[in-house]
Amino acid sequence: MRFEEYTNKTIFITGAASGIGYAQALAFLENGANVFGFDIEAQGLVQLQQQYPEHFAYMVGSVCNQQDVEQSYEAAISSFTQIDILCNTAGILDGFAKTLDTDEALWDKIMNTNVKGTFFVTNKILPHMVARGAGTIVNMASIAGLVAGGGGAAYTASKHAIVGYTKQLDLDYCRAGIRANAIAPGAIQTPMNQADFEGDGEMAKWVAQETPAGRWAQPQEVANLTLFLASSAADYMHGTVLPIDGGWLTK
Repeated sequence: MRFEEYTNKTIFITGAASGIGYAQALAFLENGANVFGFDIEAQGLVQLQQQYPEHFAYMVGSVCNQQDVEQSYEAAISSFTQIDILCNTAGILDGFAKTLDTDEALWDKIMNTNVKGTFFVTNKILPHMVARGAGTIVNMASIAGLVAGGGGAAYTASKHAIVGYTKQLDLDYCRAGIRANAIAPGAIQTPMNQADFEGDGEMAKWVAQETPAGRWAQPQEVANLTLFLASSAADYMHGTVLPIDGGWLTK
């Protein structure tokens, strides 16, 4: 998928070391963009930097740590001068834990990464975008942000929060030149879901059978949707949540 408009644009991506975030970074790089990756894991970031030494820079750190977020923003500006698009992709699962199986530590871990992390990164980069009068934000929600059954109590609550946050973010800043939307993936085969494929892979098979499309999606498919949603072709889309779920929500 080619979008010439991304040439020389800069995209800041959290969770860029693996899974959907890695696929997003690669897709933007292949379209001529500069990408700054931010993740707690280094390996995938190093690989991207080796592939695209002039167009990819990164920092290893946590979206939950305000000092790390501050330093990553400064590193991105130092590397590429500006940030045109923010992809808040970093997130973690809760193992489908029901509320009575969720202790405070798990609840806080999920909320701090999925919600507070998105809040920290957005609030650091948003003033830069507002000052420039332009900026696009793509948050990572989930089908678990729209219906029950896509995760446990904490994960589902966190992704519902991302949906609400995205809508309010766009409403509050769209007249300042900001456009915020979210993507709601269903079953995407990433390292985060590797446990479903372990052993006999019965969980992965069950998920595929329960998905109307009959399969898991690959991260590149979400990355392709991101390319569209962040582009000028989607300029009139504000505060939307786009499912990419193989028909899961139609059931």
